[in-house]
Amino acid sequence: MRQWIATICLSVLCSIATVQAATVLVVGDSISAAFGLETQQGWVALLQQRLLEHNAEFKVVNASISGETSAGGLSRFPDLLAQHQPQYVIIELGGNDGLRGLSLSHMAMNLSTMVQKAKQQNASVLLLGMRLPSNYGKRYTDAFYNVYQRIAEKEKVALVGFLLEGVGAVDGMMQADGVHPTQLAQPLLLENTWQELEPLLGLKNSSNRSQ
Repeated sequence: MRQWIATICLSVLCSIATVQAATVLVVGDSISAAFGLETQQGWVALLQQRLLEHNAEFKVVNASISGETSAGGLSRFPDLLAQHQPQYVIIELGGNDGLRGLSLSHMAMNLSTMVQKAKQQNASVLLLGMRLPSNYGKRYTDAFYNVYQRIAEKEKVALVGFLLEGVGAVDGMMQADGVHPTQLAQPLLLENTWQELEPLLGLKNSSNRSQ
């Protein structure tokens, strides 16, 4: 009888732990899809490992697709929210809009709508900003960069100003195409993200985690 009761209690505790595991949904493009690398080498996979180091109950869902634009991300977003019911959403989109010279006003509208839809589901949002190469012209590159700043300020969400900070134009950090980060760069992408994500998740003492 006691063994039966203990089994039931263990099952209930396991069920509670599963229910309490919060979902972190990452919606991005090739930068978050680990283009040119094994999936487990990308920064999103490293994020899941980091959370395990914290013994934190988080499940990371990577819904990133290489070549994705803000419009493509927005078109998939309602189904992703319905399917995964995330408590946290990381949006890493817009880079392909900029590289293709697409309308920045449309990009801003798409990203803003995604942020709003996530907030409507009571999810906390982290927006990952990007920069464009200087050959796109100062006016366009500045306007592109400022899209992320304005959205974060207006929607009051967390922002990483430039996900590739410390990566672009650094030897060994970029693949031969000059666009996609190497495996060596992935831990830095994680650190750039973690600076804003850690407080959003309510985690402390990241600097004291086991190495």
